[in-house]
Amino acid sequence: MPSTHDEIADLRRQVRILRDRADLRELFDRYVSALDTYGGTEPAGDRFAELFTEDVTFTFPIGTSEGIEGFTAFQREAGARWARSHHLAANHSIGLDGDRATLRVQQLTFHVHHDGDHPAGRFDVGGHCVAAAVRTDSGWRLNRVAYHVVWDSGDRLPEFAGARL
Repeated sequence: MPSTHDEIADLRRQVRILRDRADLRELFDRYVSALDTYGGTEPAGDRFAELFTEDVTFTFPIGTSEGIEGFTAFQREAGARWARSHHLAANHSIGLDGDRATLRVQQLTFHVHHDGDHPAGRFDVGGHCVAAAVRTDSGWRLNRVAYHVVWDSGDRLPEFAGARL
């Protein structure tokens, strides 16, 4: 029979795992929300430093970027293509390994065209993100994000016409 001390130690480990998983889910959800709310006017550090490590890398079907400043520029350019976007994340699968974590998250993205660009009005994408995170002194931060498209629907912008999304 385990001692009370052993039971308490086991409960602490379980609580740490549950808290890490909750923190990582929230971190990823804040990242997805930032994709829709970042207006490109505030300094990158104000918004993204709470989400990413300085050396974060991103891989998307339309390009790659490195670092918070690189992602800010990439996001500003990508966001300007659309009047609005809406990202949803679900089914977070999280693997923990001490102070490192991997995430696989299903994602739906809805892009609304600027007025007059396309009669259909939208371009939608479904896929998943594979991400890595590290525990820092300030909490969990994403240090790698890769988006993989499974399907797309609607009117692509001309620059995506031949792209293999």
